[in-house]
Amino acid sequence: MLPMSAPFVVIGASLAGLRAVEAARNYGYDGPITLIGAEPHLPYDRPPLSKAFLEPGAEAVVFREEQHLRDDLGVDLRLGAPATSLDPDARTVTVGGEALGYRAAVIATGSTPVPLPGAPALRGVHTLRTLDDARAIRDALHAGARIVVVGAGFIGSEIASAARRYGNPVTVVEAAPVPLVRAAGPLVGAALARLHERAGTDLRLGTSVAALRGSDTVEAVELSDGSVIDADLVVVGIGSRPATGWLAGSGVALDPGDGGVRCDEYLATSVPDVYAAGDVAHWPNQLLDVPVMRLENWTGAAEQGAAAARNALGLGERTPYATAPYVWSDWYDHRLQFVGHPAPDEVRVVLGDLDGPRFVAIYRSGERIAGAVTLNEPGKVMKYRRLIARRAGWQDAIDLFPALTA
Repeated sequence: MLPMSAPFVVIGASLAGLRAVEAARNYGYDGPITLIGAEPHLPYDRPPLSKAFLEPGAEAVVFREEQHLRDDLGVDLRLGAPATSLDPDARTVTVGGEALGYRAAVIATGSTPVPLPGAPALRGVHTLRTLDDARAIRDALHAGARIVVVGAGFIGSEIASAARRYGNPVTVVEAAPVPLVRAAGPLVGAALARLHERAGTDLRLGTSVAALRGSDTVEAVELSDGSVIDADLVVVGIGSRPATGWLAGSGVALDPGDGGVRCDEYLATSVPDVYAAGDVAHWPNQLLDVPVMRLENWTGAAEQGAAAARNALGLGERTPYATAPYVWSDWYDHRLQFVGHPAPDEVRVVLGDLDGPRFVAIYRSGERIAGAVTLNEPGKVMKYRRLIARRAGWQDAIDLFPALTA
């Protein structure tokens, strides 16, 4: 029997963590709730940090004010100190030296950026994850820095886009042959490379960073092809890993690859009454028949946080979490949207062309539609998400725009 006097504890004041708190209240849980956050800030929206927040004078978007969280939702806020351990036998989470009991818990500690391997600690070298990271990068952009972005993924490309709006010279270094090859495949990835080139960004594909030069502050970046690029600001966007180091020795099963929390289809971990949501969670996505998936996007975090809370607290029927992932990104005033996943069986352009100002491309897995990507066609991508959600056939996807695919 769960100790009813103990709170529902959410570890991570992230979007996933906030949605877990809100779902608990919305579904009728009236017991105590504790929300733990490593940063001193209230839960805020992370995607704008590499987009609109980099514009001069922009403010962070806080999801909920402190008074609403404390008074309306009845949340005990513990901000400014990370969780350092979890003891499933004692049913406690330790924060700032204090062991907090729980009746059920959701782990939503997000992810941490992967640093540049072997790089010295120089001023002017940044990753982007937190609000404070974004402020430092914005200050450098405003000062007219010469910028090298390492990694042409979502964050790297968005920062390059913001830097070009400032008029700064930008070089993007990408080890893969095209940007976002895992998220979009080689054909669409090549089209994304052309967006960088048309915006005046110096895109270096198939190369990597060999060394950073500078004594105290970064001065230049040496690449694996021997070229050297002067730089005042280096932003590293080469991926992230789940923030799960604090779970060592807890008994919570972690993925041997990236350290993410292994979950079942209900988002339950390997220890009783502890669930996970957001960037930390590995789970089987039954909709796409993917045995292990980890999402790093806004929609997935929001959906998983709510689902984990409902299942952890037994608020209604226990329900598997399955989804057609959705992510969007802004590059040089272009809106990119992705749903599902880029299955390799076939990619077909059903609207526009990959060299034009807009297109829609869809991906086939066997006889099913598995994914879609759109450029500057915001009204169409959700139609494909609905097809993927009902496990529609490939022909259904082709027939969605019959006049354009004849």
